Amino acid sequence: MKTHSEICVVGNGAIGKVSALALAQADFDVVLLEPVASSQRPREALGENWDNRVYALNHVAQALLSSLKVWSAMDASRIAPVDAMVVHGDAGAVPGHLAFDAYGARVNALAWIVEDGNLNQALDAALRFASNLRIISGTAIRLTTNASHACIEFDNGDVLEASLVVGADGANSWVRSQADIGLDYRSYDQRAVVANFSCEKPHHGAASQWFLGSDGIVALLPLPGERVSLVWSAPEHLADTLLREPNDKLAARLTALPGQALGQLAILPSAAPSAFPLRLISAHSPVAHRVALVGDAAHVVHPLAGQGMNLGFADVDALLAALGKRELVSDCGDARTLGRYARARKEEVLLMKLATDGLQRLFASELAPLRTLRNAGLAVVDRIPFLKRRLMSHAFGRAASITFDERLK
Repeated sequence: MKTHSEICVVGNGAIGKVSALALAQADFDVVLLEPVASSQRPREALGENWDNRVYALNHVAQALLSSLKVWSAMDASRIAPVDAMVVHGDAGAVPGHLAFDAYGARVNALAWIVEDGNLNQALDAALRFASNLRIISGTAIRLTTNASHACIEFDNGDVLEASLVVGADGANSWVRSQADIGLDYRSYDQRAVVANFSCEKPHHGAASQWFLGSDGIVALLPLPGERVSLVWSAPEHLADTLLREPNDKLAARLTALPGQALGQLAILPSAAPSAFPLRLISAHSPVAHRVALVGDAAHVVHPLAGQGMNLGFADVDALLAALGKRELVSDCGDARTLGRYARARKEEVLLMKLATDGLQRLFASELAPLRTLRNAGLAVVDRIPFLKRRLMSHAFGRAASITFDERLK
């Protein structure tokens, strides 16, 4: 069987679903290709449990999801606004400290903490009712392109032809590999240990982060109620220990963090800690002939700034903008259109990669002069309003591109 579409989106994560939904709502004929295993695995109801995997979504992400009518479809009682952010340097002769707040940034929230399940349930519901969109599952074995279209072949002999293939299939992207796009890869020799906790004292919407030198980076993110979500970017040996030791020992480690204002922590029921590897991945190009990469397929950065998912949403936003500006005589896989998308994403992705990688390297060092310098740097930035506003604008996405609704007018 041969299937035709203007755009085929490959991937079944949040970025793939948002890509397919946004492109379909922009009146493109879209096919969302998901792996067979994903289509056969039912998603559990959220219930009383809290996802270990959460995202700190910025204003670009919130605006895009709102324009797609997905934000309002999520369970608002499970979304926590981040009203403040406090960064603690490691102990040293000059203690480092940096604080942001929504009031100083003149926004209603710095970001929003959203569970993976909450986001995906809303996306799944939206996809079921989307026009111009077909969802198919199958095992793709080959991607080829020619002057007029891209062709995806399946193991059962079926063929899908599309003017553009969007690779939203994660860090181990099949599309990227098939398009012969090279990549730069480096492991951080760390894993992000994630879990959720109840806290003795209210968090008041504040997210906290600790740079612990050789012990990695700890972030406690606010969840609704007196709950927080942990992301501990820990060296491999420490990650093994954190996953193996009793949950109350992990809670005690967090309770003892310097400047921790939440009191005693206790892990939430049915929320055993889990972990995922941390690495730096940069595709040599986000585009190839009739192919565009978005999200982790194009770039993976260290989670210390919580910007990985936001970069993916910004990719989708930029791809929509590029497609909206294409010439009427060209199709959506036109090389000029894809070049416009690549140029639009180059600077932001590079800056975020350099910032997160540089901070990780800086705070991982145990050299005394560097410890003094980095903590002094935090203190200096905290005292200069202009620098703080620039950091907030970049990290929390206030310099968003035109929203999806505005682009369609």
